[in-house]
Amino acid sequence: MSGWHPRVEMRGAKVVLAESLLFLTAAAVCRARSRTGEYYQQQHEWPVPYKRFQNRPKTDPYCQAQYTFCPSGYPDGQIPAMKDEDAIEVFRLQTPVWEFKYGDLLGHFKIMHDAIGFRSTLTGKNYTAEWYELFQLGNCTFPHLRPGIKAPFWCNQGAACFYEGIDDGHWKQNGTLALVTTIGGSVFNRMAKWMKEDNDTGIYYETWTVQATPDVNTTVWFESYDCSKFVLRTFQQLANLGAIFTKKIQTNYTRIFLYSGEPLYMGNETDVFGQGENKTVAAEIRSFYSLFRPHQSFKDLLLSLLNLYDEVILQKTFYLFYNFEYWLLPMKSPYIKIIYEEIPLP
Repeated sequence: MSGWHPRVEMRGAKVVLAESLLFLTAAAVCRARSRTGEYYQQQHEWPVPYKRFQNRPKTDPYCQAQYTFCPSGYPDGQIPAMKDEDAIEVFRLQTPVWEFKYGDLLGHFKIMHDAIGFRSTLTGKNYTAEWYELFQLGNCTFPHLRPGIKAPFWCNQGAACFYEGIDDGHWKQNGTLALVTTIGGSVFNRMAKWMKEDNDTGIYYETWTVQATPDVNTTVWFESYDCSKFVLRTFQQLANLGAIFTKKIQTNYTRIFLYSGEPLYMGNETDVFGQGENKTVAAEIRSFYSLFRPHQSFKDLLLSLLNLYDEVILQKTFYLFYNFEYWLLPMKSPYIKIIYEEIPLP
């Protein structure tokens, strides 16, 4: 929860993850492959609860960000206290991903980034809060395969960033900067305490929402944990503290959905790659993630796309890493969608 720069837009981005992933939107006509005996059978709660931790671990030096996370934010996750008599305006902030580079291009596809703005009417100071990946979206969605190490290596931490200022032009030009409520200074301070605890215990980014069908009342297997969910959590916390939100604006958020039959639990890292290693499952997981490795040559990328088509389209397989556990998703139509979904203010 430290450092950010207003022109760096890899934060919280719901980008079409890479060229090797885009073709998944064409996935169709699949049946689940049977691998009886290869699963660790357990009873599960759906959606699987997002696992929280007692504190945030240090990041591994192996994980390197192309853009520094939150370079101008307050150190150690600090949020300045407001005076009780202050009136704090709260803003919904949204802009197309990579707006600084491509303008409204991704906005036409409703691929948006979300944040929250605050303005102290007592001091006139503005602040921005947002939650995004420490090492960019690709690292949060797919792991590194390191030579000589069996288990895939993940750089999937995400965190909140709180910094002074709101770049009005950045949010207004192609996105949204809208007042949604006004709160007192004491409510802000209680929210800030909650935000710090939320950030310290919710440590990793999750790109996907996984559910059975696109229907409204379908079974949800896994929830995403990204920039939009941070905004939704914070707005709900403010409502719990007594904030009254305007109903004058429509609030939509970008979400990436995978569609599958009931997920099959493969085990945690130790189950799959440690002393209890299932060599067949371990090999298949490594093979699947090898298709998403970065910095491939054009020739290798074409080969990966062909292999990925076979894995996801023909074999109907997608491996999900969630709560530091591995799951097999038996993919089914419509497989993947990016949806700009309306979720009203509290």
